Amino acid sequence: MLRLLVPDSCYPSLYDVDLDELSRRGIRGLILDLDNTLAEYANAAVPPRTRAWVQEAKARGFRLCITSNARPQRVKAFAESLGVPGIAYAVKPVRRAFRRALEILGTTPQETAVVGDQLFTDVLGGNRMGMYTVLVNPLSTNELGTTRLMRRLERRVLRHLVRRGMVREEHWRVREGRAGDA
Repeated sequence: MLRLLVPDSCYPSLYDVDLDELSRRGIRGLILDLDNTLAEYANAAVPPRTRAWVQEAKARGFRLCITSNARPQRVKAFAESLGVPGIAYAVKPVRRAFRRALEILGTTPQETAVVGDQLFTDVLGGNRMGMYTVLVNPLSTNELGTTRLMRRLERRVLRHLVRRGMVREEHWRVREGRAGDA
């Protein structure tokens, strides 16, 4: 069970995700979380860096799909603005939305990566489907109260995974904002 919470890679932010590395791994489709991955929670604007990253990923041939637990109007606005499909009320980590995203992308789980900021939704859901999982730091600390509570548990689980050798320490240090620590 614990293995389902182990991300395949960790990056400080979406903007640091190595698209070349994903391509080398045979990844063709990207399932992207919305809140605090593509944009700050409750912010209606698409950040220019996010727009540029999405355009770069599309230019490199990746197929993208936003898959979010957010409301339909929020997901639709971002999806249309970025020119990608979107799935709202995903209820991640439930498999149904991930299956739907695979259908939209036209990819298999083995050639699809999930990129998100939460261990218990994005990583768990992606791992349950056999996808490559990428954990990024959240863009903001502004979140739902329930998400803030889950972050505490998430930090404890990540520390435990590092102690057991299931997550490399440099991944945890990146996640904790301590990449330069020795």
